[in-house]
Amino acid sequence: MSSDIKRIAVFTSGGDAPGMNAAIRAVVRTATFHDLHIYGINRGYDGMIKCQFKRLERKDVGNIIHRGGTILKTARSMEFMTKEGRKTAYESLVASDIDACIAIGGNGTFTGADIFSKEHNIPFIGIPGTIDNDLAGTDYTIGFDTAINTAVEAVDKIRDTADSHNRLFFVEVMGRDSGFIALNTGIGSGAGSILIPEREGNVDDLINHLKIGARRKKLFSLVIVAEGNPGGGAMKIAEEVKNKFDHYDTKVAIIGHLQRGGSPTAADRVLASRLGFAAVEALLAGKTNVMVGEMNNKISYTPLAKAIKTPKAPESDLLRMAEILAM
Repeated sequence: MSSDIKRIAVFTSGGDAPGMNAAIRAVVRTATFHDLHIYGINRGYDGMIKCQFKRLERKDVGNIIHRGGTILKTARSMEFMTKEGRKTAYESLVASDIDACIAIGGNGTFTGADIFSKEHNIPFIGIPGTIDNDLAGTDYTIGFDTAINTAVEAVDKIRDTADSHNRLFFVEVMGRDSGFIALNTGIGSGAGSILIPEREGNVDDLINHLKIGARRKKLFSLVIVAEGNPGGGAMKIAEEVKNKFDHYDTKVAIIGHLQRGGSPTAADRVLASRLGFAAVEALLAGKTNVMVGEMNNKISYTPLAKAIKTPKAPESDLLRMAEILAM
């Protein structure tokens, strides 16, 4: 165990994800067990620059494991993107005698942590907290399971009205650059088609697929669209389909930020707890500038730069399976 680390800080940054509070709880209680002083930074890198630190005790993280959002709040800091802003953040950490940081977030959070750590030699450990599940080095990110469960629940409700009215519903889910939410929502809800950023497609192919369903006297259809689909979002795709194929009464539903909120699932609570615990122990073992993840049910350590830059896309087998099961 490292004897150099006595005071650590934890913060959440970027988009919120269900399970972040469970991760904070695990970090605080593990640090306390090891007789470390643990501080929470309010509002991510912006709070780091403004020296918004608060000492956290075990009692401060009681009764939060089931809560969505983040008790430490989150923000995106334009100032931290500048060298001057990072220097100010470093000076804040030094003034508070912080020896190391644990960052809970996604791609942007880890990009900032990687640059900052290399510029100022502050040990960082990353915990993957993002509903997009787009970080390499972990099978799942904190918040992903809750997000797809929320989306599937919404689509199940939409299915009821689609079935009642002979409707074609285009349902847009989050995923600007990643199709994991759309693909898993589509499979879990039994959707007829799934459109994701990682796969090029065109409206004519989709219409042909819908025509096959119509010939089989399929009374309704559901199409799940990731917001970052190359051909456009649900509104655009729906309009194009409606102009060329009016067999169904076409409707659009955009689930939006509902996917970010709500109580985390048991899977997300367990994952967040495990990664929060592993993050503190990784620091004490002398690891730095890595993301803790879970791969094949074992804790993994991936350099932050690799976690950010290594492409992670849905498995082709899952895409093929989704197409076959939708026929």
